[in-house]
Amino acid sequence: MAKLTKEERALLHSYEKGEWQSIPREKSEARRYEAYARSTLQKDRRINIRLSTRDLEGIQRKAIEEGIPYQTLVSSIIHKYVSGRLKERHASR
Repeated sequence: MAKLTKEERALLHSYEKGEWQSIPREKSEARRYEAYARSTLQKDRRINIRLSTRDLEGIQRKAIEEGIPYQTLVSSIIHKYVSGRLKERHASR
């Protein structure tokens, strides 16, 4: 068996301690992500974009958390923004 990284060992230990729980409403969550994917699958144009390594890695981590490819997440974010469903949150002062 391959050696585990420190992070992988921590995750395994957490799992073995029973700290993980099933997601409630798993089917409704799956349907929601399917709708996101469908709306972003209708692609007919390609763009190239430069991002900082930090931003790209952050997007990739979020995509892993959501269980979707990072390109799909980026496309979904853009779609939500242009359709008015994603708003900038201003920090309180």
